[in-house]
Amino acid sequence: MTQPISILLCALGGEGGGVLADWLVDVARHAGYPAQATSIPGVAQRTGATTYYLEIYPLPHSQLQGRLPVLGLNPLPGRLDALVSSELLETARQIGNGLASNDRTLVISASSRALTTAEKMTMGDGRRPEGPLLDVIAAHSLRHHVMDMARLCQESGTLVSAVMLGAMAGSGLLPFAREHYEAVLAGPSKAAQASLRGFASAFDLVTRQREQAQYVEQVMKPAALAPSATSSAVLPDDVAAKFPAVLHPLMGLAHQRLVEYQGPAYARLYVQRLERLLSAESASSDATRPVTAEATRWLALWMAFDDIVRVADLKSRASRWDRVTQEVKAKEGDVLKVYDHFKPGVPELAALLPQGLANRLLRWDRARVANGQAPWSMPLKVARHALWGMASLRLLASLRVLRPLGSRYQTEQALIEEWLGGIEAATRQSPALGLELARCGQLIKGYGSTNERGKDNLLHILRHVCGPNSTVPLAEQAQAVARIRQAALQDEAGQALDQALLQHGAPARPVKEQPVLWMKNPRLKKT
Repeated sequence: MTQPISILLCALGGEGGGVLADWLVDVARHAGYPAQATSIPGVAQRTGATTYYLEIYPLPHSQLQGRLPVLGLNPLPGRLDALVSSELLETARQIGNGLASNDRTLVISASSRALTTAEKMTMGDGRRPEGPLLDVIAAHSLRHHVMDMARLCQESGTLVSAVMLGAMAGSGLLPFAREHYEAVLAGPSKAAQASLRGFASAFDLVTRQREQAQYVEQVMKPAALAPSATSSAVLPDDVAAKFPAVLHPLMGLAHQRLVEYQGPAYARLYVQRLERLLSAESASSDATRPVTAEATRWLALWMAFDDIVRVADLKSRASRWDRVTQEVKAKEGDVLKVYDHFKPGVPELAALLPQGLANRLLRWDRARVANGQAPWSMPLKVARHALWGMASLRLLASLRVLRPLGSRYQTEQALIEEWLGGIEAATRQSPALGLELARCGQLIKGYGSTNERGKDNLLHILRHVCGPNSTVPLAEQAQAVARIRQAALQDEAGQALDQALLQHGAPARPVKEQPVLWMKNPRLKKT
């Protein structure tokens, strides 16, 4: 008995899932096939996507002799012919509901992620690894196509719905010709032309993947892994010769970032610091040099710390203006105005001053807070689109040459040297301990109080868990540092960190002074 083709479409809010469902129904009707679609609204963007269920009968009306098939209104577990999703975790979630099967279902999914609230709340890197999600798709699908839909949308200037439609057309699942799809999308508007470009990009990509899969099946060879994207950042040859090849891609990105941040001399300082760790690790039998590899990323991020100079540089780049123009879909002749809001306080201003002046300014601000006043700040609204606004941002970005004279630059470099010195000394004693200390660079993140708290936590571990005055035995220090680091990433208040420190024989963090402010109750009447 001929069965309808069942399709489940999954899209987040604002991605055009309803438009995609309407397009597919229109394509079926344009080609002369019976079709029906229903929608199942989700609760919210990240607690459940809006899904659309379609059934398309694979025989045209011309062969049915006036009869009409009975089409279903909801998907049945294990009976889907196609699962199409615009987000990787959402794809795995629908598979977890039992809708897909490895003997029937074609899965088309985006490789991009929209992070959940739980992933964003984690102090450390709370992202779910993509590997297990891809394994779920491979294990519960007859065929699957996972692609970078976000890149295709950006290149085509369209929404993901057009890309998903092109992927469906290229899969060959539906009995429609390419002309049927293009007839539905066609139109004189720029939006229609952009949709056609996105459709064509996804259609060609999936078609090539199908051809490659068919060729592999014909020659009876195992499927090969897709090559990873190579970075456009190239590490200088003299630097690459000193480090293992496995470190070159990440070091290339780091080297390029630091050149942009402070210049070639600063990038050479980064390389010199990694050479120290590589030398300390030379006695290790592990050719991958795990301590140096772990420090490669965290050292680059710490050295390129965010300050008002870097923020001004990023906000005034032409690439940002292009990105904003694409996001708002500004057309030719439209007037686009972009306002950037800043609120620099005393710490941000003091960071660019020499140490003596910075200390005086910080003492003045602390005295204000102790007297019950709010910390001083200067709210600014800068018109990025205006000449004076752009000139202000570029002038502030040009202060990069004065950054090494500032108090924060000197403070950050001293802390970095203390961290690297601890890793170097620990690696010579115990490579496992050196690796755990290198991983502690993960604690340095964010800006403002979050950044300061992370540095305090790292230095406390460095000085009291594995320093010369530590009471923790050397054989237990690596495991202790690992557990304490994980505790520091669990909660922002640091209660788990203090408990972990005490459990391993290290002192808890000292309590910092906080001013006590007495506030009047406005509801109390004056007597």
